[in-house]
Amino acid sequence: MDPLIENGDQTVLSRKAKSRKRVAIISAASIVLIGITICVVIAVVALNSSKEERVPAAELDDPIENFCSATLYPESCRASLSPYLKGLSRKRPMDLFHIALTVAVKEANKAFALASGLFKQAEDHAVRMALQDCVELMDITHDQIDGTISLFKRVEMKALTGQQFGDVKAWLSAAITNMETCYDGILEKSDGIAQSQMLSSVYRAKVLASNSLAVLVKIIGADHSEKTGSNFGEIDEGFPSWVTAADRRLLRSSPNDVEANVVVAADGSGDFKTITEAINKAPNKSNERYVIKVKKGTYEENVEVGKKKLNILLVGEGMEDTIITGSRNVVDNATTFNSATVAAVGMGFMAQDIAFINTAGPHKHQAVALRVGADQSVLYRCKIAGYQDTLYVHSLRQFYRECLVLGTVDFIFGNAAVVLQNCTLLPRKPGASQKNAITAQGRTDPNQNTGISIQGCNISADSDLVPVKSSFPTYLGRPWKNYSRTVYMQSYLDDVINPAGWLEWSGDFALSTLYYGEYMNTGPGAGTESRVTWPGYHVINSSAEASQFTVGEFIQGNDWLLTAGVEYTDGLTN
Repeated sequence: MDPLIENGDQTVLSRKAKSRKRVAIISAASIVLIGITICVVIAVVALNSSKEERVPAAELDDPIENFCSATLYPESCRASLSPYLKGLSRKRPMDLFHIALTVAVKEANKAFALASGLFKQAEDHAVRMALQDCVELMDITHDQIDGTISLFKRVEMKALTGQQFGDVKAWLSAAITNMETCYDGILEKSDGIAQSQMLSSVYRAKVLASNSLAVLVKIIGADHSEKTGSNFGEIDEGFPSWVTAADRRLLRSSPNDVEANVVVAADGSGDFKTITEAINKAPNKSNERYVIKVKKGTYEENVEVGKKKLNILLVGEGMEDTIITGSRNVVDNATTFNSATVAAVGMGFMAQDIAFINTAGPHKHQAVALRVGADQSVLYRCKIAGYQDTLYVHSLRQFYRECLVLGTVDFIFGNAAVVLQNCTLLPRKPGASQKNAITAQGRTDPNQNTGISIQGCNISADSDLVPVKSSFPTYLGRPWKNYSRTVYMQSYLDDVINPAGWLEWSGDFALSTLYYGEYMNTGPGAGTESRVTWPGYHVINSSAEASQFTVGEFIQGNDWLLTAGVEYTDGLTN
């Protein structure tokens, strides 16, 4: 038995997994990754509260035992640490944490190498696509865990600022999400020996990253509880604080007034004819905002903003005038991850006055218009349109303001820490016999900082759904993963919303472990009298509880949106 896999998990991993069909059934990946050690999870975390229980470092009489007891996988924790303890003169939590991170990044590197090797050998197109996703995801995972190690080499534990603590929590949360995405893709597109090897390797790495995150939150976090504040950050002048003043000015500007580094024009009147060319020519790892102005027109291309393309800003001439369109989808052998018309992972990605569209249609199932896994990303006055899986808020911290989002099944999904503020969300007419779910949040670990917060938004039926809305029920969301977390606050809910409010994924899956909340919403669909009675559903009556899901407290907004130039509200509105 693999010492890094808990008792009972080995047999689960050895079974042949069934493919995930998110329209109808819960994924087999969820069963593997969240069905194990449920008793341990519930004992460690108070799931019906969004506040984490922390163990003060001073109380660690038996450092290793207490260190590992804070995790979801204590046996794996002890097995991974024990080979490194003989030469360790001191066993402080910080020393053990550094070892845990080092072991996790080594295991992630093994998964990367395995995926790379299997990709070269694979002949089936669908399998190659899934493995290609894993190569990209494990590469990013390495950077996120290694970045955490580098930070802790520079900063003593007690000198860690609240912002730094929030950064590390976001990075480790995203690392776990990356591995979950790889895992899901392999389950969907692969089988046989390659599947078994990849699932075991990725699972081991995920467990070790989860252990590190748990220790960060429950032990190291105990020494920083007065500093940590939130996951999202505060709001100032309509934007999270991590949006700089210069970026705010850019985002508030009319498209015609923006001073661009380069211009894209399909008619040849700019520096480039395609957006991809402009992004490829942008400097790598730049600390300066790089503005790409995209003139009016329809651009049929799949665009990627890679991890080295930092601080890219795409500025269109209006969400109805500048359009990026594609049609990749899972029916035609794309993975959900690589079906995106536009995918952004470079930190600081921003977009304004532009449309991202996937035209595949409801019969093609998962077909992403925009996927974002870029930390501290901002989308302002953008249109994101598709059907199933329109907006993939994959990971890290994101902010959407005054955007228009259209879709059908799970059309805002993923595991970012994301706030959508003052947006318009329009459920469309889905395929025959389908039900609409606006959100499908994918939190797999109770220590992750992630969730979907929808504040001050307008939710109503799109024009094609209006005449048939009684035939196609629409719900606020359903739990994609075990610790799914979504909150609607101070929003207008039209009568398109089913009185039950929320939809099951499959039977009673996640109904006790999810966190779904509603706070001070208005409109004919906002009544809570007939809502579901699941243990994890909450009608929020406390402003203090609701405030935890605002930009100021959920995405550390005041640490990064101050510089972006986009308006935001940091707390609750009056």
